[in-house]
Amino acid sequence: MDITMLLVDDEAIDLEWLQVRVENGGFQGLRVVGTAKSGFAALSIMEKEKIDIILTDIRMPIMSGIEFARRAKELQPDVRIVFISGHEDFHYAKEAIQLKAYDYLLKPVDDEDLKATVNGVCAKVREDRRNRSTVQEALPYVQRELLLRWFREASPGPVEERVAAFLEPYLEAGVAAALIETDDLERYAKDKTVEEKRALWLEVEDFLKTFVQKEGLGDFMNGFDNRFVLLASGVDKEGGQLEKLIRAYKAYFPFTITIGLGDLAHREQELHDSYRQAETALSIKWIMGKDRLIRDASSRALGKPAAAGVEQLVSDMLQAILDYDLVKIDDCLIALFWQDYGPLRKSEAYDLIVRITSKLHSDLQLLNEDLYGLLNWEAQQPDMLFEFETMNDIVSWLRRRFFELSELLFHKRRKQDRKLIADIIGYMEEHLVQRVTLKEVAAQFHFTPNYLGFLFKEETGVAFSDYLNDIRIRKASVMLDDPRLKVYEIAERVGYKNVIYFNRMFKQATGMTPGEYRKKKKI
Repeated sequence: MDITMLLVDDEAIDLEWLQVRVENGGFQGLRVVGTAKSGFAALSIMEKEKIDIILTDIRMPIMSGIEFARRAKELQPDVRIVFISGHEDFHYAKEAIQLKAYDYLLKPVDDEDLKATVNGVCAKVREDRRNRSTVQEALPYVQRELLLRWFREASPGPVEERVAAFLEPYLEAGVAAALIETDDLERYAKDKTVEEKRALWLEVEDFLKTFVQKEGLGDFMNGFDNRFVLLASGVDKEGGQLEKLIRAYKAYFPFTITIGLGDLAHREQELHDSYRQAETALSIKWIMGKDRLIRDASSRALGKPAAAGVEQLVSDMLQAILDYDLVKIDDCLIALFWQDYGPLRKSEAYDLIVRITSKLHSDLQLLNEDLYGLLNWEAQQPDMLFEFETMNDIVSWLRRRFFELSELLFHKRRKQDRKLIADIIGYMEEHLVQRVTLKEVAAQFHFTPNYLGFLFKEETGVAFSDYLNDIRIRKASVMLDDPRLKVYEIAERVGYKNVIYFNRMFKQATGMTPGEYRKKKKI
């Protein structure tokens, strides 16, 4: 249920600017239902709308903000009021305190102050709602606690008489147990303060409870381990209403929920079994994925610990990483985490992560590479992996990181190859007068002739022999500009022992003989 806010200020520009800041401030579940330029107009709105929070200027003509607040409290006693005013109006603070105002903001209002105040008053409204709900439900609270304890018993006996009376109308109509679990809430809220986390949890609970009540889905209660329990009495066989809840929640919050649903029950033991089925269903969220309704988990077998094939698969994946073969990397990851005998359990997957990263690191060290340094992993094992709630999340994260590693190594190798080719070309130019061959250069740089020839062609786009001949012709062209040098001397200096062969190669490259070249340039 949204928290409603009314903004009041006699200055039109200030009022409009305040509305823009509140509506664009990212306050989840907060809705501005109206603005007013006077206390009279604001009271008129309050006669038609339920208001949770009022932000009002103090200094207004005819009816001051203090007088308006008094009348607002008479209309809606639970309304929370925040006053906004300048330093010169601070003498109103005493009256504001008497009216139990939530806060007092001084103009000009700082963005951070506004945000902190609005978040704080919203949290207070939610807490008020929760407290009112607790009072209203004081009678069934004890019954709910006893029921939750009964659900947790491994071999339950009959429920207590009070609980049996509570369950009787549900069982008569047919009821299923459902467990609602928030996805990634801990990761989302890990940088928030304790107060912000509490306010967020209350907001989640308020949303779910309101939806369940509005849609008539059954009885909603807090469970264990940050889960909510629903005695789903208004849910069809396919769980369509629960799917609707999942979609509505996703549209409202930046994180999702997953629901485990048990079978329909008409007897106490069947309901206990239904709760266990809902627990089992949620336990395979790890495999099935989040943001969904899961039921009937009995047929979904989990795999056994990965064993013998891991070493070879990791070796194959390392080769794929070195080869920049992204498809092969993905194939290896899928083979590692989804074995032929079924997907892995969570603990087994974590063990597998340690084995994969440890072997990759040790194998890369043999190639003078550091896995953790390349990927900027601060610790020996990246803690983030152990925060994910599903296997899809883990594999997706590893896939991105290993693709990144493959690309880093590829570009690093390209840079190394470019430097190597530059060194080889430098060597060729320095030793032109000698008989330079691919075999001799390969030996000089500790490669096989075949591999060096392949690498040279990959980097330059030209075969080694063609590139060597091009260097000789370019060098010869420069020397031909010196009239003191004879053609046969130039041929020898660029590595041609036969002047006739030199003439032929020069003409093939330039379209003219060395003599014709000099004649053209008038040398």
